[in-house]
Amino acid sequence: MSSHLLSLAIWVPIVGALFVFAVGAERRRAARWLSLAVAIAGFLVTLPIVAHFDPAAAGFQFIELAPWIQRFNVQYYLGVDGISVLFIALNSFITVLVVLAGWQVIEDKTSQYMGAFLVMSGLMNGIFSSLDAMLFYVFFEASLIPMYVIIGVWGGPNRVYAAFKFFLYTLLGSLLMLISLIWLFLEAGGTFNLVDWYNLKISLAPQILLFLAFLVAFAVKVPMWPVHTWLPDAHVEAPTGGSVVLAAIMLKLGAYGFLRFSLPIAPDASHELAPLMIGLSLIAVIYIGFVALVQSDMKKLIAYSSIAHMGFVTLGFFIFNQIGMEGALVQMISHGFVSAAMFLCVGVMYDRMHSRQIADYGGVVNTMPKFAALFLFFAMANCGLPATSGFVGEFMVVLGAIKANFWIGFAAATTLILGAAYTLWMYKRVAFGAVANKHVGELTDINAREFVVLGLLAVSVLAMGLYPFPFTDIMHASVDNLLKHVAVSKL
Repeated sequence: MSSHLLSLAIWVPIVGALFVFAVGAERRRAARWLSLAVAIAGFLVTLPIVAHFDPAAAGFQFIELAPWIQRFNVQYYLGVDGISVLFIALNSFITVLVVLAGWQVIEDKTSQYMGAFLVMSGLMNGIFSSLDAMLFYVFFEASLIPMYVIIGVWGGPNRVYAAFKFFLYTLLGSLLMLISLIWLFLEAGGTFNLVDWYNLKISLAPQILLFLAFLVAFAVKVPMWPVHTWLPDAHVEAPTGGSVVLAAIMLKLGAYGFLRFSLPIAPDASHELAPLMIGLSLIAVIYIGFVALVQSDMKKLIAYSSIAHMGFVTLGFFIFNQIGMEGALVQMISHGFVSAAMFLCVGVMYDRMHSRQIADYGGVVNTMPKFAALFLFFAMANCGLPATSGFVGEFMVVLGAIKANFWIGFAAATTLILGAAYTLWMYKRVAFGAVANKHVGELTDINAREFVVLGLLAVSVLAMGLYPFPFTDIMHASVDNLLKHVAVSKL
């Protein structure tokens, strides 16, 4: 099916952001309403893509193809399959919530703040729909700029350090990817077409080098241990909206890169280096879980929790079975909802108390009962409680891991206890008990706007937990096709 829906999903938020910028910093009210209108329009454009997507087809759909840089045969080539289509809808949905979340909080440079998120939304939709490697790279790198600005301008006291560290880590990783793309361009006879690259016959040694180069670029984005240290700093210093988009969408870019580049282009190297990937994933799940246990800052704890949850994603990819890979994709979408909700909950408290320290709270349930109930629900989802989306993905990955190797599955499953430990311990100290101090005693419960934002996420988490079939059905054919492709040796 051919249409311009994917172009609309990319360019509606970006062009809309230009109008938001034009409103100016002084007209805050106009900037907010225009940003919300653009974000909703961007989300509505993605709905027909999901609604008219054919889950029985394994190939790419909604194809758009036009020449771009003809001298180097770079094309404006877009398309989505069952692996990428849901992330476009998730990204656009989260953007709407981020605009609502910053409604009253951002008083300084409101139009620039809202516009930066809209630009980032369009760029990330471009990443998820690019089928030309150079187009992918342009979107991939350009998405760093708005997040760098968001952290650097509206972040906390150490925002410049955190923004620079974020930019440096991700940019250096991407340079190796660029070298790989140029090598593949020459190897494929002068094309950046990803579909053509999937049919290349590459010997094992170059495949391993390609895989390692892609690994550096994508592992930083996930982030995998040991290149994860930029993430807690970025989360702690970023404004609430920045943390939400960073956790819900940007971390998915690295994992998505493995599925779009590493596995299909270097399938033999993927099998050869699978033990390394599984080992790094288990370290992320186990070691980072213990690190999260000792955190005193709520944002830092949830940041480390994100790294641990993304470890399940990379584990699911490299056990090479259907249920594991589908579970990893479900976990990515679920983590988008749950991590966004957790950071928004911390943001709600921070807006009132201007503290993220767990020790400064206690007894919040007494003064904010509606908020405490929603926060508890999201904390349970973060633990992987059955009937929440957090359970579905982790259960499928553990099941797939046990199918591949009992001890890998056992190691992954036992670490779920760690997730429950650090999440519930944080919630207990923040919400339960007597009112800890006068500041907690003066807290006011969530207003209608905050309730709508958290309520929409709660409905999403519950719906996906109770009935995950629509999600797994969309991705099934594409995952099956990818696994068949990876199973066939290219040597």
